[in-house]
Amino acid sequence: MLGLAVKLWKDFWRDPWQRRFTLPLVIINALGSAYGFYWYHEQLAVTPFYLWPFVADSPMASTLFTLALLVRGAGALKRFFQVVAFTAAIKYGIWAIVVITQYWVNYGLFEPTEVMLWFSHLGMAVEGVVFLKTLHFGRVAAGATLLWMLLNDMLDYCAGLHPYLFASGQEPLALATALVLTVLIAGGLVLLQRFKLA
Repeated sequence: MLGLAVKLWKDFWRDPWQRRFTLPLVIINALGSAYGFYWYHEQLAVTPFYLWPFVADSPMASTLFTLALLVRGAGALKRFFQVVAFTAAIKYGIWAIVVITQYWVNYGLFEPTEVMLWFSHLGMAVEGVVFLKTLHFGRVAAGATLLWMLLNDMLDYCAGLHPYLFASGQEPLALATALVLTVLIAGGLVLLQRFKLA
């Protein structure tokens, strides 16, 4: 059983675009997105609809990821969309893990819902890394993705659109985590882009 799991992981790491991987991931991420938007329904209800994409960060990331798997193909615009989608999955996957972990450490409350969210966001980050490494993209896509992440950060923490947090006092950590991840992911895109061109 362990050997089969290891082989499956190696196959996924080598070529995640196989239908046996993409089809389940489309279904899983679509269902996760639906649940995620429901999770944010109270915050969305008090937010103008045109700002909704900047409120529900994680379900928006999983929605973009789902669409990115469905629009596989050539073309600069498609490739840019995929870079944005995969980096969003990484960023908000890790962001949520950090926020939930701090909540556990500070309050010691391990509810089944938070445990499920922790592992599902870990899955988001992993799938984002696995698919991002397969892409060939240029500086324009990397720079535009950085601008997209900075716009999200600005609206989240300057306009107050960040997702509702688990407890009061988490905003400084949430902001710092978002900014650090933006910088690290942008640096990773530059390195990946250079590595692909080498």
